[in-house]
Amino acid sequence: MKKPYQLHTIPRTRIATFDIYAVGMQKHHVPALLEFDVTDSRKKIRELRRSGEKISFNAWLLKVIGKTLELHPVVSSYLKNKKSLITFNDINISIMVEKDDGDKKVPIPLVLEKVNEKSITEITTEIEKARQLELSKEDIVLNRKSQRYERIYYRLPESLRRVFWRYLLRHPHSAYRMMGNAVVTSLGPVGRINGWFIHNTVHPVSFGVGSVIKKPVVVNDEIKIREILNMTVLFDHDVIDGAPMVRFVNDLTKFIEKDN
Repeated sequence: MKKPYQLHTIPRTRIATFDIYAVGMQKHHVPALLEFDVTDSRKKIRELRRSGEKISFNAWLLKVIGKTLELHPVVSSYLKNKKSLITFNDINISIMVEKDDGDKKVPIPLVLEKVNEKSITEITTEIEKARQLELSKEDIVLNRKSQRYERIYYRLPESLRRVFWRYLLRHPHSAYRMMGNAVVTSLGPVGRINGWFIHNTVHPVSFGVGSVIKKPVVVNDEIKIREILNMTVLFDHDVIDGAPMVRFVNDLTKFIEKDN
């Protein structure tokens, strides 16, 4: 007789996701739901591809985010205590790369270091190499040898795992080495969703990249069909106030829409 249900094993990496969400709920994040006109930028990327450049839209977007964070370093600063922040000179961005694990795909973190200094081509190549790497059972973060304490983490009970994350966030140097100072999560390739998703994070700043959707937009007093990118940005309000947030968003918009 056929069972009326199926039992699935949860990938190990999902355990960290559960913990990050729980700890992230305790932080004071301010979400910004944004729309960017990427019509001209995507056209320029297609032209560069035709000329032989090996670049991707996601790599270009990561470069733009890194460039903007470099101009506004406080946005990606860690809260050391109630009286001080720590700002790291390099922009290290954590992303998720889907890897085959048996008969299913699992997301594995990849920390792209010094994104603010790399070219779009270099970022594209690094992501592609990570996608092609064979996944081992010891992998927790791609392109980095797992430490013993990180491997033990997955065997700990939930209460101790949450203690680990709280400890990590009170030690910004360790947090920065492990997960960078910004994170970009993308649902864009999964489908064409006309909306935003509100994610969660333990990073100082996080970017939730949605789909690119064609929409009618007023351009020079005319209604035109443009390609619009939906994005949610989470700012840590303990780190940054409203006015600096607005200045950061203004520059991010300028670089995404105009800087080609």
